Amino acid sequence: MHLARVALASLMAAMLLATVGEAAPRTRHTVVHGWPDMPEGRVLGQAAGVAVDPMGEVVVFHRAKRTWREPLKLDPIDAPTLAVFDAKSGRLVREWGAGLFALPHGLTIDQAGNVWVTDVALNQVMKFDPKGALLLTLGERGVAGHDAAHFNRPTDVAVLADGSFYVSDGYLNTRIMKFDAKGVFQFQWGSPGAGPGQFNVPHGLAVDRQGRVYVADRENDRVQVFDATGRFLAQWKDRAIGRPYGLALLPGDRMAIADGGEQPDDGPDRSGVAIVDLKGHVLERFGRFGLYDGQFWGAHDIAADARGDIYVVDIDGQRVQKFTAR
Repeated sequence: MHLARVALASLMAAMLLATVGEAAPRTRHTVVHGWPDMPEGRVLGQAAGVAVDPMGEVVVFHRAKRTWREPLKLDPIDAPTLAVFDAKSGRLVREWGAGLFALPHGLTIDQAGNVWVTDVALNQVMKFDPKGALLLTLGERGVAGHDAAHFNRPTDVAVLADGSFYVSDGYLNTRIMKFDAKGVFQFQWGSPGAGPGQFNVPHGLAVDRQGRVYVADRENDRVQVFDATGRFLAQWKDRAIGRPYGLALLPGDRMAIADGGEQPDDGPDRSGVAIVDLKGHVLERFGRFGLYDGQFWGAHDIAADARGDIYVVDIDGQRVQKFTAR
């Protein structure tokens, strides 16, 4: 990242984000300075996914030294790509995932502690037990397809209490797929476009207690809401929501939305987090474009713990940050 680009972002970001901030409610969340406590000399790679496990630990799925370059490499990354942090201290507890993934993307941890990931280069969805043993692989390694047995750059997974799950597929297939707990395909919905039930990069997923499915329809700058069968219910499109990349349910029937911005070739951009109720009304927005604490170069995914603390991974800033409510 060129220093000139960073300097330009720092000078102009406040002016750019003031326009968004004028329409947004006041900020209630604040960044936790010094979190995480990374070992000296260590920097996460492109941080793509984040989740909180049942023990309250924060897990980050990152790309180590690999970046997204076309054509996508299929050889596995030889460094660990999953970093586990203590939520309170930010201490790096353990790492794993070396030799397993080619281009990490989505990360989900279910109620049993199983770890679900998507790899956009391998075109696969994988499920691991809490100790890292592989339990399930869907998709053919490195092979793109549009049928029930293949993906084309899948982005995220949402798991239900009965073990069944949804997959957003994703960058090129623009569909949502439903599988049973054994990984057997059940049904799908979606097509390219901007209408109800259509997508332009379905990038993130969440499912609430009522079984409603929320989709971060990234390039359409909206969140779409569906019932459990894929019937369209509503869309949320708001200046303060911006361009949704990731979704996380919060206590009190709220949702945190990571706005990844437009990602132009040169900064400045816009990036931040919106807090909404489950009707899509914006309650709060925080963060802005930049590389200082509390800022984002590109917020890519978001997670929350039982206390309501929020964790955001920054794909271009190559880091994870923690925010608490004041």
